[in-house]
Amino acid sequence: MSERPFLPFALPEIGQDEIDEVIDTLRSGWLTTGPKTRRFEQDFAAALGGGVEAMAVNSATAGLHLALEACGIGPGDEVITTTYTFTASAEIVRYLGADPVLVDVDPHTLEMIPSLVERAITPRTKAIIPVHLAGLACDMDSILAIAKRHGLRVVEDAAHAFPVRYKEGMIGTLASDFTVYSFYATKTVTTGEGGMVVTRDPGLAQRCRTMRLHGIDRDAFDRYTSDKPGWYYEIIAPGFKYNMTDLAASLGIHQLKRAQAFKERRTRIADAYLEAFADLPVILPAGPTADRDHAWHLFILRLAEGAALDRNRFIERMSAEGRIGCSVHYIPLHMQPYWKERYGLRVEDFPVATKAFEGAVSLPIYTLMTDRDLDRVISEVRRLLGA
Repeated sequence: MSERPFLPFALPEIGQDEIDEVIDTLRSGWLTTGPKTRRFEQDFAAALGGGVEAMAVNSATAGLHLALEACGIGPGDEVITTTYTFTASAEIVRYLGADPVLVDVDPHTLEMIPSLVERAITPRTKAIIPVHLAGLACDMDSILAIAKRHGLRVVEDAAHAFPVRYKEGMIGTLASDFTVYSFYATKTVTTGEGGMVVTRDPGLAQRCRTMRLHGIDRDAFDRYTSDKPGWYYEIIAPGFKYNMTDLAASLGIHQLKRAQAFKERRTRIADAYLEAFADLPVILPAGPTADRDHAWHLFILRLAEGAALDRNRFIERMSAEGRIGCSVHYIPLHMQPYWKERYGLRVEDFPVATKAFEGAVSLPIYTLMTDRDLDRVISEVRRLLGA
C-alpha cells in the first residue's frame, strides 16, 4: 500500500495554451500590467455578463481590501461576515481600522445565516461580506434585502465561486457593490496568484483602479502607450501595490476558456462522492439547488458522531495508509488566537461552526484527478469509515 504514489489534495491543470501564452508574454517584453491583463479583464467581464467592470489584482485579499476601501469603510465601522471562513475575509476589515463582526453559520450549508446577520447590525455597521463557501452560492436574496433595509454595502467573497449561477444570473452580476474572486493555485481557475474585483458602479471601479497601483491617476500601460508624456503621473491618494502582471493574466486568459469544462469535471467528482458516501457515518456537504449553483472548489465532508475515527486520525490514516492528501476548511475565526483575544470571542457563541470544524475534512477534488484516482479516494474513505 505504501508503494502507491501520493495523491495530493489539489493540483492545477495547466495546458499548452497557457504555456504558449506565457512564452508569448515573455517574448513581448511587457511583463507587468499591460495588454494581457486588459484582455483577461475584458474576457472575464464578458463571461459574467450583466454589464460589469472587472479589475485584475494580485490576490483576492487585495481585491477585498480595495473593495472595502472604495466603499468608504474606516476606523470605527463594523463589517459583518462569517466565522467559518479563511482569515482574509476578516483581516481586510482590520486593514482599514474597522472591526469585523462574526456570525454563526447554517448547519447544512455552513454559510452565514441571514437572520443572524440582521441581528448583528448596530449603528456602526457599514457592510456585509457574504462568503460563498466551497463554491456554493449564499442566500443572496435575503442578504441583499437586509442590506437594502439598513443602507449597508455588500462585498461578496467569491474566492471559491467561479463560475456560479444564482437564479437567472451569475454570482458577480447581482445587486452587490462588489464581488471578489480568487485565482490562487488551488482555485477553480488559476493564475498562480491573483484575483478579480467586479462591480457595476463606474465610480467604485475607478477608485479601485487608482488605488490598486499607488493611487496613480493612470497605470503604467496607459503611461507608456498613450500620447501623453510617459514620465508624467499624478498621485491622488495613498494607494497600494495590488496590480496583476501580464504573466499571471496569460494563464487566466486560457483558464477562463476552460472554466465550464473544469466545473463539469469537479461536479462529476462531487456527485460520485455524494453517492459513494451516502451510507457512511458522515454529514455530506450541501449540493446545488434549482436556484443556487455550486462550483465545487471544495468537498467538505464532516465525520459524524459515532464514526470509527475522529477527524484528525482520519486525515493521518488517509495520508499514511492511503497515500492521499486531505485538508481542513476551516478553523473558524472565533477559534483563532488573534480574533478570539481581540474581540473576546467564545466557542459557545458559535456552536454550529465549532461543531462543524471538529468533524470537517476536505477531500481531493480537482480536474487532474483520473477516474482511477477518484475510485482510490472512495475506496479508502469507505475502508476507514465503512465498518
